[in-house]
Amino acid sequence: MGFFDKIKEGLRKTRENISGSIESMLHSFTKIDEELFEELEELLVMGDVGIHTAGRICDELRVRVKKHGVTDPKEVMGLLKETVADLLSGGEELDLSTKPTAILVIGVNGVGKTTTIGKIASRLKSEGKTVVLGAADTFRAAAIDQLEVWADRAGVAIVKRPEGSDPASVVFDTIAKAKSMDADVLICDTAGRLHNKKNLMDELGKMSRIIDRELPDCAKEVLLVLDATTGQNAVNQAREFKNAAGITGIVLTKLDGTAKGGVVLAIREELQLPVKFIGVGEKIDDLQPFDARAFAEALFDNKQVDEETANRIAEQNARYDAYGELIEEDSAADGDEDDWNTWTAMAESQEQIVEIEDPIEEEVEDVLAATETPVIDESELEDEESVDFEEEEAPSEEDLQEAEEETEDTPAEEHAEQEAEEAEEKPHKETREERKARKEREKAEKRAEKEARREERRASGRWF
Repeated sequence: MGFFDKIKEGLRKTRENISGSIESMLHSFTKIDEELFEELEELLVMGDVGIHTAGRICDELRVRVKKHGVTDPKEVMGLLKETVADLLSGGEELDLSTKPTAILVIGVNGVGKTTTIGKIASRLKSEGKTVVLGAADTFRAAAIDQLEVWADRAGVAIVKRPEGSDPASVVFDTIAKAKSMDADVLICDTAGRLHNKKNLMDELGKMSRIIDRELPDCAKEVLLVLDATTGQNAVNQAREFKNAAGITGIVLTKLDGTAKGGVVLAIREELQLPVKFIGVGEKIDDLQPFDARAFAEALFDNKQVDEETANRIAEQNARYDAYGELIEEDSAADGDEDDWNTWTAMAESQEQIVEIEDPIEEEVEDVLAATETPVIDESELEDEESVDFEEEEAPSEEDLQEAEEETEDTPAEEHAEQEAEEAEEKPHKETREERKARKEREKAEKRAEKEARREERRASGRWF
């Protein structure tokens, strides 16, 4: 599996969550207007992109649409890819400009720090670099043993001390080992810590000071490892660690197991922190260097989904065209306009609902069954005994004369009243023009309500 295929497969859940919804929404619009951008912004927020980042993306899209003169909503996806790629670009490469280069890996417990260190070491070793690992997580049980296993897999040296030792002393020994080996890179593991634990953050500062003192001119990377499955909580962690530890980059793990990969955009835009690596699997080569263009392409590469969506929409349109008139007549005859209005509203929004159910199949079958002409088996008639019916007597001349006299005596006013009563009893059938006008009024009312809510949020200074 190639580089792009790994990223594409790892982002499958995120792509289905964000890209699939956006594609369906764009197919439902015939022109690019403000309502389209509002819908797009809502979908981005739902994909864990974040409110501020979603607004920034939509503002940039408005500029690009106007600049390029785009009028087809389907072309918005291409501009969205370009916008996201530009937003994520910059600072993705590790700074390995000095020999040795020091990399300090931090984060909370359970995000995959030790595993990430092993995978980075394996990648650097495959590039021909000499790597030394420092097991400075001396508090977590089996953390040293875990890092030792990864060092064996990657074929790199490791410096360790007994459990409970001073982590800063492990960092000092790792630097000495790197100097003696003339190593290219040293990577130090650290214990999981929260940003609000003052003693642990002070300990992290002590390790940083030792690196600055022993390697004053070396390039130093402080990588924060985040779990992508936590969504917007990862953004909050990054914000606090940035203020406390001087982070230079982000490693986002477990992207293959979540639909919240949009958090990458929020971290980059809101915190101005570059993403260095992304984890898209459990194998040793599934930690990929972050590439903004490849990420944007994989995130919105929805061609297969587009084709399936288009075919399904075409089938739905055919069903509505075939059954629409029949259901309308049946609903009008029953005097139940609510079912018909619900059905037609669903028909109008069917382009936004990819996996929509077949339109009221049971009612269609009932109507079709009612309109079918019953077929009589002649063989069954032959087996039945013939029945003699008594012939009715023909009406006499006196009876015919009396009926004519009664008809002549009925005034025309009574016929008019009878026709008026029948017209009142017959339910009014809504015409297409009336239905269209009613729907336009309903849309206008909803749009006005939505704009009023937006104005209220803006006035109050909050979004929710």
